[in-house]
Amino acid sequence: MKKIILILLIVFTSTIMAQSEEELPYYEIPEHPETYTAGTVTARMVDGLGFRYYWATEGLRPEDLNYKPSESGRTSAETIDHIFGLSNFILNSISSEERKKDANELSFNEKRKQTLLNIKKVSNILRASDDISKYDNDRFPFWNIINGPIADALWHCGQVVMLRRASGNPFNSKVSVFRGKLMD
Repeated sequence: MKKIILILLIVFTSTIMAQSEEELPYYEIPEHPETYTAGTVTARMVDGLGFRYYWATEGLRPEDLNYKPSESGRTSAETIDHIFGLSNFILNSISSEERKKDANELSFNEKRKQTLLNIKKVSNILRASDDISKYDNDRFPFWNIINGPIADALWHCGQVVMLRRASGNPFNSKVSVFRGKLMD
């Protein structure tokens, strides 16, 4: 009887954990839009960021998060904090909904989830936009969001992949960034 209860508990726990992972956006990149507009193209770039971030951070262990290649370098956790801040900055630049959570207030899993949700919100806003110049402001044009924090976040996703490889936990080889999905 104890074995049956233990097996049921393991199956139930595994199912709950699998469902919560599937709820996060960017396990796969969404289907592409039918038309090319400034908004859909920029949204697709952001979707690429979300997909890369999802898989760069999937299955990170505490030793991966604490890995630091040199004294002057960032740990994976510090790099992830920076990406979280970039996702907040990008979203705040195109949305009036202010995000004020500090990376230090969140666990790694909460930070990862919030970063993915921020990226998804950005993509949804951009995809629905006919004219992205409306996101220009008195400090900088939207162009700077593309070559600044969006490109920077992509750059740092690559760093997380490199750091996790160096700490002994390589990026999932079944991930196809070209196709935007996990290959069989």
